Amino acid sequence: MESFDLVVIGAGPGGYTGAIRAAQLGFKVAVIEKDKTLGGTCLNVGCIPSKALLQSSEFYHEAQHDFATHGIMLESVKLDLAAMMARKNKIVGELTGGIEFLFKKNKITGIKGKGQILNANTIEVTDANGTKVQIQAKNIMIATGSVPVELPFLKYDEKKILSSTGALELDYVPKEMLVVGGGVIGLEMGSVWARLGSKVTVIEYADKICAMMDQDCITVLQRSLKKNLGMNFLTSTKVTASRSVGGRVELDYEGVADGKKASIQGDVVLVSTGRKPFTDGLGLENVGVEKDERGRVKINDHYQTNVPNIFAVGDVTFGPMLAHKAEEEGVAVAEILATGHGHVNYGTVPSVIYTFPEVSSVGMTEAEAKNAGIEVAVGKFPFSANARAKARGATEGFVKIIADKATDRIIGGHIVGAGSSEMLGEIVVAMEFGGSSEDLARSFHSHPTMSEVIREAALAVDKRQRQG
Repeated sequence: MESFDLVVIGAGPGGYTGAIRAAQLGFKVAVIEKDKTLGGTCLNVGCIPSKALLQSSEFYHEAQHDFATHGIMLESVKLDLAAMMARKNKIVGELTGGIEFLFKKNKITGIKGKGQILNANTIEVTDANGTKVQIQAKNIMIATGSVPVELPFLKYDEKKILSSTGALELDYVPKEMLVVGGGVIGLEMGSVWARLGSKVTVIEYADKICAMMDQDCITVLQRSLKKNLGMNFLTSTKVTASRSVGGRVELDYEGVADGKKASIQGDVVLVSTGRKPFTDGLGLENVGVEKDERGRVKINDHYQTNVPNIFAVGDVTFGPMLAHKAEEEGVAVAEILATGHGHVNYGTVPSVIYTFPEVSSVGMTEAEAKNAGIEVAVGKFPFSANARAKARGATEGFVKIIADKATDRIIGGHIVGAGSSEMLGEIVVAMEFGGSSEDLARSFHSHPTMSEVIREAALAVDKRQRQG
């Protein structure tokens, strides 16, 4: 029975990143993955393919609606959905293959199959043919990620009732798409198909979409999606039942506040009501690993479960279900094993909605700061006053900087605008170093760039922004 210093179950961002760092630190490492390709949900059916389709659909929409304003006249614009999907698949294949290369480079043993923990030091792996093999592990890291939440009256068939996976694989543009759940996945995938020609209606149980994000940003986003893509939003609305009607799907819904009932039909339904930790068949009960009331693996500050040599990272445990959060936790586990020290700053985990415009956020919102009893100073500046944004034709949105009024330390940054995900990083870095709004305000930003709006927002904290 082969023995390893660390066996990682799950080759998603948390798993493969942690494995690589552990190998760099001199550990003998194996990674078990049940799927055919490495990379987990993110690379295969999540972050990467969705961003590929978002980019392609943005180009398609721009060619249809925006090129003429630049003096670029096209007689017609045609959609080749098969080519768009092939491009997406090619990108996924290149990146998953890249992880295999990194495993070989770092001498990591990749094992294909389903891993089950038999005891604190033994894992049994069952491959696609049913062949079983056991391996020994001094330490185990659970990085099995999450799966979409399925509603009892909307069971996934990935043809009419879609999870995010099915929404990435459609081979036609539905005339009407219903999206149940107004979170990040619903908005991103809804916007893809809206750009390609679907009439999209988003149904959200809460009284607002993306309730955890800065609501000033979300107001701009929702208005833009409605105006530019024709997306409709039914908030404070509960879906209660579904049925097939003439090859379409009909949903019954009712108002959360008034109980008013109605129904709506669509060609397909995307169910994006969240994700849940994936621990099925993992064998946690064999070793008594504890889970919380939400099915998440319980861990301490060092990512240890109640079984000291078994660790857990990423979606399977607490916190936001984000690839970059899982990556940092995987690295932290490797460094804890090597040195006893490992750290993740959860106050600077960025969040992004990759729509157009993008919404990007780090740290506290104004509402969260108020609830925490922190008096803040807020600086806000629009892209409409920025020269590069005007030249680019991307004047929608703004940057908001939130600083502790007593210390001027930045405790939050929120951007709604084109490419905001790429700009947010400088606010993250400033916060990581304990920076103040004054630090950002006094830092050079190349002119003309859209990132100058960050500087102007920082200046606006002290009401020193320059107009125009």
